[in-house]
Amino acid sequence: MIRFAITLGAFLMAALPLRAAVEIQQVTSPGGISAWLVEEHSIPFTALEIRFKGGQSLDRPGKRGAVNLMTGLIEEGAGDLDAQGFAAARESLAASFGFDSWNDGLSVSAQFLTENRQEAVELLRKALIEPRFDQDAVDRVREQVLSGIRSDATDPGEIASATVARLSFGDHPYGSDGGGTTESVTALTRDDIVQAWQDVLVRDQLYVGAVGDITPGELGVLLDDLLGGLPQSGAPMPGKAEFLAGPGVTVVPFDTPQSVIVFGHAGIERDDPDFFPAFVANQIFGGSGFSARLMTEVREKRGLTYGIGTYLATYDHGEAVLGQASTANERAAETVEVIRDEWARIAEQGVTEDELDAAKTFLTGAYPLRFDGNGRIAGQLVGMQTEGLTVDYIVTRNDKVNAVTLDDIKRVAKRVFRPEDLHFVVVGQPGGLQSD
Repeated sequence: MIRFAITLGAFLMAALPLRAAVEIQQVTSPGGISAWLVEEHSIPFTALEIRFKGGQSLDRPGKRGAVNLMTGLIEEGAGDLDAQGFAAARESLAASFGFDSWNDGLSVSAQFLTENRQEAVELLRKALIEPRFDQDAVDRVREQVLSGIRSDATDPGEIASATVARLSFGDHPYGSDGGGTTESVTALTRDDIVQAWQDVLVRDQLYVGAVGDITPGELGVLLDDLLGGLPQSGAPMPGKAEFLAGPGVTVVPFDTPQSVIVFGHAGIERDDPDFFPAFVANQIFGGSGFSARLMTEVREKRGLTYGIGTYLATYDHGEAVLGQASTANERAAETVEVIRDEWARIAEQGVTEDELDAAKTFLTGAYPLRFDGNGRIAGQLVGMQTEGLTVDYIVTRNDKVNAVTLDDIKRVAKRVFRPEDLHFVVVGQPGGLQSD
């Protein structure tokens, strides 16, 4: 997937002062559009984050890559402006627009000065409501996407991730790359792009966060002006993505001196009552930092890899526990065995008090860093909404982390880390390993 974003001038990147509590207001426009707002009037600019749930998973059958390509075309001309005219208008306003999509969503990030707010919002409205999708722009951006697909085909990490997705989720959209294939992207027409736009940019899958120099009343007017022209509904959401990969090993031969190893099994839902114990357990086991168990056992003690980690993948329609490492081909089998052993050890023994205390300190101390700038705060506001969280989550989140006990970890680790279910995808020429 390619990312399309424009960087605002450095003088606009000043952040909100870091503070313990972010005061969130819930705003509803006269036209019925909801948003979360954090007012900050000390700097005369506003960050706006808009998200449409569904994203690339709403590609129509046989049209894989349509939403991704459409995302890259949103600002390639709109209304009476062609691509160059749109870029010139945006630059003249010192505004920043960014567009991105992935399997679960499409995001629009905007930053603009208070003095240019009306003009910047009107320009963004044209991009969202009146995109041109000119054929020359379609052809140009399509070639960028195809170049990325060709590059991914020679990247062992991308090959491993794609293989895991296919084995894990099969025919569900999660089972294939949202960027599409050479064949599917080449075959896309302008009508397919228009259809993808109509399927995804709709009001009933819309979430908005705003941070900066704007009042609730001003935001309400802005929301209706900017988004009121969107259709109410679009394509239906995909169904549940069941994790299909059983235990075992899949080797993908690739001529490289190192093997890339991606591994995992089915996971835990974000709204599961055991999510926070699982979250803390994963930080101890394979989270960030050199103190994680896998880093200690696989890198520090045995020198098998430069880096290894795991994470709880909580998608909108499925979940998994996944990890990745790379190692010399001749040591791939040993690396797989150590990972299996550590997976079993945390499931059987849980963690120590010292490990739990260290994880809590890290997780609670790092959390405020997510709120160190207007744009990042706006993104957090939208993320909280899409996950179904409440406005007080910022205040209560660290309490939930600190409430996790050793008994919680011991109980939940048996459920979340299941060595008997692990599937390993190994891309390279791994000695001592072959596909089951």
